[in-house]
Amino acid sequence: MTWTTSEFLYLAGVIGVAVFAASGALAAAQKRLDILGFILFGTVTGIGGGTIRDLILGVEVFWVSDVLYLQVCIAASVLAYFTAPHLFSRQKLFLWMDAMGLALFSVLGTAKAYSLGVDPLVAVTMGTITPTFGSVIRDILLDQEVVLLGGEIYVTVAICGAISYLTLLHFTQEPTLSLLMAIVMAFAVRAAAIVFKLSLPKFSK
Repeated sequence: MTWTTSEFLYLAGVIGVAVFAASGALAAAQKRLDILGFILFGTVTGIGGGTIRDLILGVEVFWVSDVLYLQVCIAASVLAYFTAPHLFSRQKLFLWMDAMGLALFSVLGTAKAYSLGVDPLVAVTMGTITPTFGSVIRDILLDQEVVLLGGEIYVTVAICGAISYLTLLHFTQEPTLSLLMAIVMAFAVRAAAIVFKLSLPKFSK
């Protein structure tokens, strides 16, 4: 079976929403919220960044035109609610699901923006906003340290994924291959940061 670029984008988008929603729901587990709280934080995390991206680009918000994304958010959140008590390490699972969502959305956000004919720098910016703003909203609502401000290699991963996609697309002219390779590269960077506890140096006076 041969996947078209649009089919791959759609599947990757659904997977990205699912894993980000699950990561948001798992974050809610730390606050011992009820099932509606899980759904709220799962949904905000799953679609928050993409919503802001689409509003900035002036296009129809993706989950308004396709309700499947909302359904996936709800399903992933409910699944997290019932499985979270039985997980050995929720924090580790949260980190890895968040890493996968970060890699997927950084590349997909870039691809969507670039397909609309915007400047590459704008596309990279959209690829950075898409995965990070949902996480920011989640962390603020949960009253926990915003992941972007903790010194972790997070925004850097989004930028790497975005630039990797545009670079690969320029040289290969193969959209699907470029998407896949850029997602893998972005995930690898975030995985290395998690495993080896890498962080960027903080500013000091």
